[in-house]
Amino acid sequence: RAAIATASNDHRLGANEAPPAIMSVYLGTQLEEVFEQIKLGTVSSSKQKGVMDLGVDVLPPLTKDAGDRNRTSPFAFTGNRFEFRAVGSSQSVSGPLIVLNTMLADSLDWIGNRLEACLSEGMELNAAILTVLKEVMEEHGAVVFGGNGYSEEWHKIAVEERGLANLRTTADALPSLKAEYVEDLFKKTGVLTPVELESRFEVYAEQYILSIEVEAKLVVNMAKTIIYPAAVEYLSKLSSTISSLSGLGINLDKTTAQSIADLSKSMMATVDELSAALQKHDFASTEEKMQYCSQTLRPLMDKVRGYADSLEGEVADSFWPLPTYQEMLFIK
Repeated sequence: RAAIATASNDHRLGANEAPPAIMSVYLGTQLEEVFEQIKLGTVSSSKQKGVMDLGVDVLPPLTKDAGDRNRTSPFAFTGNRFEFRAVGSSQSVSGPLIVLNTMLADSLDWIGNRLEACLSEGMELNAAILTVLKEVMEEHGAVVFGGNGYSEEWHKIAVEERGLANLRTTADALPSLKAEYVEDLFKKTGVLTPVELESRFEVYAEQYILSIEVEAKLVVNMAKTIIYPAAVEYLSKLSSTISSLSGLGINLDKTTAQSIADLSKSMMATVDELSAALQKHDFASTEEKMQYCSQTLRPLMDKVRGYADSLEGEVADSFWPLPTYQEMLFIK
């Protein structure tokens, strides 16, 4: 999780057809069935290829692959390979690859040592392989999951029953790089020293903090110089029109004008709160500053964005200076 932790990826994980922040492995129905049988100590059958029913008699039957897909899994086996789908689109793959290859090397080393130990005890090769696979599934089977990774039920089961970590934000995930077991892993494999891991943590943390602060300042700037002036201008025009028509005996509903006034006032109050929050610079540690960005700045940014979205639905298109959701999705 720490290997794919970035400010932008926090928005993506768990939404918009991206995998959740809980790291699990999807093997597919066929392989999962086989491994469960190995775990129980008996391997008797596995799922076979079926035939795809197209519902059209004139077309020949098509063979259906025994494997299947799960787009909600962060780490999935898809026929002949594993896909690590949680990596951010703007992120370099080098960091995640270093982590994956290090874990793979350590795992293969452990499996090799266990196989050699079993063979030295007089076991046959196939029996030794089954013994080691059973040990792997018993110790690490909690990460294997083939259901809906978005469901609240899985989030509850993963944390409470399986003991998996649900690190929703980069601020929660990055400190894992400083954990003792992580330092031992990279030191044992000769990939990174504890000092090198520490330096990477500091660099990634600084990137995260800088990203949040830049985005927060941009939110303040856009709200003050673009959105608020447009809302006030339209409110002035609308109020003037309502007042003029009232003099002619035409009474229009003032709900929209009042709504714009309330939203504008609330938005600017939150902007002032966000501006004040950006002035805090005294933190005891990098971890504390990251948590401040995650728990204080980002919620305020989301709150400002909520008011801006609501104003977009109230202000006339001719007064709105930014591309609307409708224009971006359906027109332009």
